[in-house]
Amino acid sequence: MKIGIILGSVREGRRTHRVAHRLVEVLSAQDEVEVRLLDLEEYDLPLLRDRWERQEPVNPVLATFSAYLRESDALIFVSPEYHGSYTGVLKNAIDHFWKEFSHKPIGVVATGAGRFGGINASTEMQMLILSLGAFPMPYKLLVPFVNKIFAADDSLPDQDFEKNLQQFVSEFLWFARALANAR
Repeated sequence: MKIGIILGSVREGRRTHRVAHRLVEVLSAQDEVEVRLLDLEEYDLPLLRDRWERQEPVNPVLATFSAYLRESDALIFVSPEYHGSYTGVLKNAIDHFWKEFSHKPIGVVATGAGRFGGINASTEMQMLILSLGAFPMPYKLLVPFVNKIFAADDSLPDQDFEKNLQQFVSEFLWFARALANAR
């Protein structure tokens, strides 16, 4: 199974990338799972003017990103919560595409600096996933106090987070496999 993780955090001093990298580690250790991290910090996606395939000339970065999305059997959106929602950079990236998301299972991971762990962003992402014609996994990974769960050396002293991450991965793989078989 090929899983794409879209990391929607590009701000300097970001913390959410640590969660995404840990997710990559845990998923990559699973049997028959191939993971690709699509870190929006590494892609120079233009602001949406029209869907990528309608542009002349076709932007090669968008064409590559589209191919990665199409190749994925399942996806995970990872975003910090900004002003009660997910990031603009994630929304911009997703808006370039449509058919790449069709009927795909998509998990949601949201982070926050406070105790609610991105609950509003996670709900907004699930609604977005439905509007894409995809299937949002009901179980979400919410990460409160994202600025405190990792040590300075990127180690993970917070065992509650690790337990929640393991549960999310277990639920996600079941959900993704069930829907992938139906596709």
